[in-house]
Order: sequence, then structure tokens, then C-alpha cells
Amino acid sequence: KKELINEGVTFLSQTDTEVIVHQFEKNLKNAKNAFEAFQKTIDELEGAYAILLVTKGEEDKIFFAKNGSPMLVGINEESEKYFASSDTPLIGHATEVHYFEDGDYGYVSSDAIVIYDKKGNKKEPNFVKLTTNRLSAQKDGYRFFMEKEIYEQSDVIADTLLGRVNEKEVLFEELDAALFEDINEIKLCACGTSYHAALTASYLFERYSKIKSTVEIASEFRYREPIMTQDTLFVVISQSGETADTLETLKMAKNAGLKTLVICNVDNSSMVRLADATILTRAGVEKGVASTKAFATQVTVFWMLSLYLAKLKNSLTKKEIEKQLELLRALPVCLKIEDSMHERIKRLSKRYLHGHGFFFIGRDIFFPLALEGALKLKEISYLHAEGYPSGEMKHGPIALADPELFTIALLPEHLLYEKSRSNVEELSARDSTICAISPLEFDKADDFIQTKKQKDYMLEFFEMMVVVQLLSLEISVRLGNDVDMPRNLAKSVTVE
Repeated sequence: KKELINEGVTFLSQTDTEVIVHQFEKNLKNAKNAFEAFQKTIDELEGAYAILLVTKGEEDKIFFAKNGSPMLVGINEESEKYFASSDTPLIGHATEVHYFEDGDYGYVSSDAIVIYDKKGNKKEPNFVKLTTNRLSAQKDGYRFFMEKEIYEQSDVIADTLLGRVNEKEVLFEELDAALFEDINEIKLCACGTSYHAALTASYLFERYSKIKSTVEIASEFRYREPIMTQDTLFVVISQSGETADTLETLKMAKNAGLKTLVICNVDNSSMVRLADATILTRAGVEKGVASTKAFATQVTVFWMLSLYLAKLKNSLTKKEIEKQLELLRALPVCLKIEDSMHERIKRLSKRYLHGHGFFFIGRDIFFPLALEGALKLKEISYLHAEGYPSGEMKHGPIALADPELFTIALLPEHLLYEKSRSNVEELSARDSTICAISPLEFDKADDFIQTKKQKDYMLEFFEMMVVVQLLSLEISVRLGNDVDMPRNLAKSVTVE
């Protein structure tokens, strides 16, 4: 950019994209044709990019180049061509897609797709069927895609379990037990909602599988000069499989020689192609930017995986595993949403449109759920919300307690109920407004959302997950926000 400025080029923005355009214009002056100028420009670039370029004189072509950032091209029966960073936007437009590799570049025209690899060798496109259809991109009578996806969770969890859970064991045909040989630690790495699923997984792996588990935020991990040892299984979690920071940590783990596993919703994504093994969550298309069913399926996969490992490591008895499998099979029914519950949350939401913030609090695995509930509310309502472990209130946050601080308290019957109740009572005594979510009556609550009686805290987890999703949705609706496309956010974060 400095060279171009010194040569008299005037920039109209601060974007890297404009630098590429001006560099292309410079190279075009001395090139035989536009494609030669484009090749030279690509050779001069450093870092991650996914570029589409159109230029005068060759308007019938779109030049493209990919490195680091995701890019694919889709075609349909009319030979129309579409570029995107993931296949979801192409649903209803394309029938087949080709996923570009790092270093690929070339051009498309009305009758051709020309691809070169990073060494300049010509290669043929490898198109695969786009398995979803136009129907999955419709709201089906719901007000928002997010609402539809919350209601779909019962069905998609059934899909996640299909063929993987029977009365005796968890079966992952996609996994080789050798992946877990000589593994003494599981390191989970993710961003956003997937990070919260990873936090939940760490409790399950240590409780059921009896294996040390640590969780990392990908954007921090990649710059931290971490110590990675060969007895660690490196697990990355991403709905899209294209999250930039998470993808880079996967590359770090591969370069360090670690065994790698990806939990992902998109087959053929960058992470799926790179990792040693993959478990697909089968969540289906998720159109709403704020993730719901992707989180539910990720946690379900981790619950299954913890039991799969428990059998391999003999860390649970046969009877204990069978009890957990019974709970897993009950999960789709647990996630069915009753009209009365949704209506109760709709009415309640009008009381939570102001104030100076929200605390979502919970203990054990309900702490990651509190983080996820707070994130959902922030994403779509633009209200300040924080998730905290219930026991941390007295270590500073309780100083904020007053009637305009709304506390959403997760109080499961089967996991540390008395401890959690005591923490909420402390907030109530300081006049914080309490909304309790629990199967048990709680007289200190200003508002109370009663969940169904369940056999186990894991089923309580999923039912409360639905409640906080619906509460965030209805608050956002009352505030008049665009629930599916909240400001400043993208569905797949493919840049740093």
C-alpha cells in the first residue's frame, strides 16, 4: 500500500480489498491480458483472502483466488454459477458445489470453470451434490428462522442420535478407536457458541470418561505459544467448519503432530477435510445468525462421545452407561416445546426490556449454559448480559445487584440445587430482580418459569436451554429487532 501511495495512487478506504484492486490495475498496464495481471497480483499477496474480481474488457469472466479463507462455487442445471464462503447461501440456487483448496485460482465464464493450483497446474473441478434443498430455507409458518430452528431441535437431535445410540452402547462408525490410544488429555478449541459447547463437554469428559479436559478460546490459543504434547487429542468445534481462528488452531495441532477431531455441521468444510476424524452433528441448515440447534447438537455429540470413551476406558459400569443411554434416547421428547411454556415466556418478556443488564447464572454444566443464554440475549436484543458461575456472585458481581439488574437463575433439581438456590437468595436479599428457571417452586423469585420434572440434570440442561433461547427471542421481538440478522454479526466468522 505504501508503494502504491508513493506512486500517486489515492485510496478511498482503509480496506485491504482496495489495495488488491489498485495492485491489479498497476500490473494490468504491463500484462498481456487481465488474467496474467491477476496471477501476478495473487503472487504478490500475503495472508488470507478469498477474492472475486471483474474487470473491464473481460466482463464475461470472474477471476477468483483463495488462500486461508473459505470459498466454493456452485452450479445448477441452467449452468448458472454462484460463489460463496459456505454452501448454506446456495440452497435453492445451486445443485452441486466445488470446494476450492488453498492456493487455487482461476476464472469462470458462461461456459467454463478454469482452476489452477498454487503451483500453476491446471486441475478439474470436483463437484459434489448439495444435499439440502429449498424447503430447508423457508420459515414454514414461523415468524423467524431462529424460532423455527428452536422448535426443530427435537427433530434434529433425533437425527444426531440416529444409528449412534442403542440400549447398550454408543456407536460412531466414523471413528476408529485407535484415535484415542495413548491419549491422556483432550484439548477443546472453539469460538462463541461452540466454545460454550466445548466448556460443557469438558465437564462430561472428566465426569464420565475420567480424562483430563481443557478448553481454549481459539482466537487466544493461536497466539499464545501453547505447549502441545503427543498424548493430547485436539478437538475443534465449529458449526460451519470455516471459523478462521478455530481453523488456524487445527492447523497448529496438525503441525505439532497431534491427533485431531472436528465436531462440525458441514461436510466437506475446511476443518472436516483437514482433521484426522470428524463427527457431523446433523443439525441441518441453520439460517439464523444466533446459533440454537447447532449448540444443541454439539452438546449431544459430546454427551455421546463421553459415553463412547467411558466404555473404551472402563470408567463407567455397564449399568451406568445404559442409564445414560436411556436418557439420551429420551432427549427428543424432552425438547418438545409446549404452547403454554412459549406463551408464558412471551408474556414474561415484556418485563425485561430495560434495566442496566442481565446476569445469567448457573453451576457445573449450567454455567456454560448461562454463558450461552447471555450470548443469545446480547446477540439479538443488544442488551448487556453476562454469564457467571453462581458461586462467583460474592466475588465482585453482586456489587451490581439492584432492582434494575435482572438475574436469570438456572436451578436444576438434580445438580447442586441447594447451593445454587443459596446464591440466588443472596442476590434477592440485595433486591436484584430474579427470574428463576427450575422444576421446583422458588418463593424468592420475582418471576418463575417452571420446567418439567426430569430424571436427570442432563435432561434439565436441554429443557432450560430451550427456555433461555425462547426468552432471548421474545425480548428481541418486543424490542423490534431483526432476530435472524442482528446488527454487526455474520453467521460464519471467516476472518480474524
